[in-house]
Amino acid sequence: MKKKPGGNKKNNSFWLVLVLLGIFFSYLIWFNQVNKTMESIDYSEFVEQVDKGNIESVLIKSNHVQGAFKTPVNFKKEGQVKKVTNFDVVVIPSDTLWDKLVDKKVQVKVLSSETSQTAGWVFLFLTLILPLLIFGFFIFFSKRDNQSSGGGKIFNIGKSKARFFYPNEIKIKFKDVAGVEEAKEDLRDIVDFLKEPTKFKKIGAKIPRGILLTGAPGNGKTMLAKAVAGEANCPFFSVSGSDFMEVFVGVGASRVRDLFAQARKHAPCIVFIDEIDAVGRHRGVGIGGGNDEREQTLNQLLSEMDGFATEPGEVIVLAATNRSDILDKALMRPGRFDRKVEVPYPDLVSREQILKIHAKNVKLADDVDFNKIARGTPRFSGADLANLINEAALIASKQNKELIDMNDFEVARDKIMVGAERKSLTRTQEELLMTAYHEAGHALAMILASKFHPLHKVTILSRGGTLGVTWYLPEGDETSHSQLQFISEIKVCLAGRIAEEIIYGVENVTSGAAQDLRVATKIARDMVCLFGMSDLGPVAMVKQDEYGKEYSEGTAQKIDEQVSKIMHENYEKMKKILIDNKNKLDKLAKSLVEKETLMAKDVYEIVEVEMPQDLNKSFARVEGLEC
Repeated sequence: MKKKPGGNKKNNSFWLVLVLLGIFFSYLIWFNQVNKTMESIDYSEFVEQVDKGNIESVLIKSNHVQGAFKTPVNFKKEGQVKKVTNFDVVVIPSDTLWDKLVDKKVQVKVLSSETSQTAGWVFLFLTLILPLLIFGFFIFFSKRDNQSSGGGKIFNIGKSKARFFYPNEIKIKFKDVAGVEEAKEDLRDIVDFLKEPTKFKKIGAKIPRGILLTGAPGNGKTMLAKAVAGEANCPFFSVSGSDFMEVFVGVGASRVRDLFAQARKHAPCIVFIDEIDAVGRHRGVGIGGGNDEREQTLNQLLSEMDGFATEPGEVIVLAATNRSDILDKALMRPGRFDRKVEVPYPDLVSREQILKIHAKNVKLADDVDFNKIARGTPRFSGADLANLINEAALIASKQNKELIDMNDFEVARDKIMVGAERKSLTRTQEELLMTAYHEAGHALAMILASKFHPLHKVTILSRGGTLGVTWYLPEGDETSHSQLQFISEIKVCLAGRIAEEIIYGVENVTSGAAQDLRVATKIARDMVCLFGMSDLGPVAMVKQDEYGKEYSEGTAQKIDEQVSKIMHENYEKMKKILIDNKNKLDKLAKSLVEKETLMAKDVYEIVEVEMPQDLNKSFARVEGLEC
């Protein structure tokens, strides 16, 4: 990404001034040292030392002589005795004196009047004119920096830190942002207005003054803002909300004023404020100087976005946040942020499009199917999908492959969702067998007790904080669940613990089922309290906060009874299924110990159950079924 032209020139100017200052101060230090070593002596003392032959050399400048003694001489001055080596003396020019110097073989140098005059001008330049020039350079460059759009220079503490981009500098277009079609449709209005403002103005329409992009991290809010600037082909200012804040009171407000002043000079233009919650959160929720500074900055931002000095359409503000719930109400009102655009997690089709865009620069094998990968990565953001492709590329590179194949994507997905394989973990054969029975229980439950959880693979390889994982595949993006789906999920969650109980007895059940129990219990409680899927009927009973709830203690007891009933009934049903199929459980567990990882096709062959026709056409998903 390019910065505003001229940054290197400013940097060179700074170093030029620094070098000149170094030369000047070096000269002053040298000149001071030279003067310190020279001692003024009387003419008679000079003649006496000439007669003694104690003069090493002299430099004659008109009636001024500087020189050095062969042997240092002690002179008494102001009551103190000083040992002098270098001297300075005013003389009466005479041929006799010069003849004596020649007779005593003194090294004589004569400085002409012209040379002396030149030296005087050089001295004047170095001591008077050069400092003035350096000071002039300093003021000139400081003023030029103050006129720039960037911050961070001397005297620029109150200047905006926004980065400025000229039209055509941003190459990102809407076609480069896959998915989020609804968000792009809302933002196209801004592009159309900036391209054809008369089309809107002639019927009295006003373009939104500000648009707030909200959504989870990594979903493409910043990319959308860049795409708007790229499509509109207009000047673009980009700044982070934290860039306004400083330890000095008033700096944030000053930076806001400066940003909008620059933006109006380049109007019509776009100002993008990323992570606006850093400066735009509710006022009055904190104390202290830092909070006062933030509130002053927010007040200035409110004034700039909708104040007396603003005109509709001249500056359009785009802002992004994943914490819209904490933003100040005055900032969110129409007239400031007229439109709120949600940027959600990409759906199945969008994920496939995003994967294709990020895979343009990598080499893929023929077996790579983006649809399968997209189906196996629900709730992956655009950033997650980009990371998935990079992880797959790294895995393929480590194996010296020339192309990335489907297996590389699966290994990468496992690593991202569960964690890296823990090869250093040492487990006994008995521990491996118990983990195998636990995961075999989950896998059999998916095959025998749930049509909503198509099995993909099961493994007892330890990854991250898990000892084993059973993966299943959803048929598509799940937007709602039926009561039967919830019941099936509870059975699948409980099946791992049930398998341990059947084989080892209830007293030997391990803590590996802790997460399964938490998930199953939450589903059961949501069925009772939120979805009306219990004997209590279609009533929502929501707990307001940790101190109170919307129902009585008697109702709370009934809720607990219903949750317990759902859990125990399905526990017993699943237990009966696994007991009836214990031979299948044994076969599957032993095969897992032997092979560590089994794909769905292998599992169906081992348990001798016919495999659904469309099961091997898809990829994978994990849903908390971990040991």
